[in-house]
Amino acid sequence: MAPTDPLIFVLHGARGDLAKRMVLPALATLQRRGLLPERWALLGTGRTPISSADFDALLREAVEEFGDDEAAEGVPELTKHTAYCGDVSEDDSAAELPGELDRLREVLGGDVTVIHYLAVPPSSFAPITRALKEAGLTDGIRIVYEKPYGTSLESFRELDAIVHEVFDEEQVFRIDHFLGKEATQNLHVLRFANELFGGIWNRQHVEQVQIDVPETLDVAQRAQFYDATGAALDMLVTHLFQVAAEVAMEPPRRLDAANLGKAREEVIAHFRPLDPADDVVLGQFDGYRDIDDVPDDSTTDTFVAARLWVDTERWRGVPFLLRTGKRMGASAQQVTLVLRTPDELFGSPVGPNRVIVSLAGSGNLQVTTTVKKPGAFLELGTGTADLALADVEPGESLPPYAGLLEDVLVGDRTLFTTAAGLESAWKAFAPVLGPDRPAPEPYPADSWGPESAGRLAEPHGWVLGG
Repeated sequence: MAPTDPLIFVLHGARGDLAKRMVLPALATLQRRGLLPERWALLGTGRTPISSADFDALLREAVEEFGDDEAAEGVPELTKHTAYCGDVSEDDSAAELPGELDRLREVLGGDVTVIHYLAVPPSSFAPITRALKEAGLTDGIRIVYEKPYGTSLESFRELDAIVHEVFDEEQVFRIDHFLGKEATQNLHVLRFANELFGGIWNRQHVEQVQIDVPETLDVAQRAQFYDATGAALDMLVTHLFQVAAEVAMEPPRRLDAANLGKAREEVIAHFRPLDPADDVVLGQFDGYRDIDDVPDDSTTDTFVAARLWVDTERWRGVPFLLRTGKRMGASAQQVTLVLRTPDELFGSPVGPNRVIVSLAGSGNLQVTTTVKKPGAFLELGTGTADLALADVEPGESLPPYAGLLEDVLVGDRTLFTTAAGLESAWKAFAPVLGPDRPAPEPYPADSWGPESAGRLAEPHGWVLGG
């Protein structure tokens, strides 16, 4: 059900790439589903002042390019709720914003919920936070920070100190859209509601966990941002670590914000710091330095593979293999549990046994197991059972950003990262930023990355592209 209190949704960086690709299509989807209040306003901010009509045109173009058909159907109603004002600037000021918020409160009436969404570069998080404080706009609001929440352990701590000087933790939503995926949430249900899977979710039965997010995408449209970040910062310490925590956590008492967040915190605290020499391979695809805005001598990684160790009783000794990169051989978002098997049975080799959860779209579940081949003789083969989670009825999935924004609207922090969990993640990742950081190895575009990444997945090899 949609919230009943009126809403002002302040979108900082409303003309930027993130807003256009993710936030505006998500709001259009929520509007189409009837999940926004009847009385609400979308207030965009940006460095270049534009008219509300121009903002509406930008919104339409963004949803047409990056949204689906359902989101597009929500645009006509969405544009009835828009307004635009000047930027909350880098000098910690917000000159126009207080007056515009007062105007909208008067128009909407009632007890208005105010949400600030920071779809801006991480370097703007602290200035905007301070600007909201200086303008007296922090009481009772909710604020959403994008990733990366910091670019190192030290910068994370600096940012978090600033945020907690201004806001209570309950006001803060640190978004990681991988946690909002329907299939990521299904990891909980698959494990905790089905003894078939829950009973094997440990080191006695699992030999490897692979979390694999290869991408065929280039970085040409965001090269300047990407060259300052790279694959490891953009994906490993954020999305992939969070998915690893979802897989590795101990069963929480309840699947709510307090208990699920604590379970994630506790298991991330047991992530062993990465060993850059033995457990990390970085890569850079051939031709990356030829892209506009990329320096000719760039050492930015466009690929990372890491072997993560989770030092809990449940997972001690089981490698969690994390891999992502640009211009790879295929696009996928996949969690694979490689199960232990006997070497042979009845004199025949035993095929691979795996549980695979695709995180793409609504998700997909595959179970690969050893079976008898049809026929007169006892010969072993491999069979796969396949369940597309979109086929589960009744139900209609929400895209990750739309689902997480709906959670922000109702104040549900279950699927958002915590400060304690992020600090532990940065501690585990910190060695990759130090003097032992490996040099990126070249790899052909549209391949599976540097060949040396294969050693991390021995003896089975990477399930994708292996």
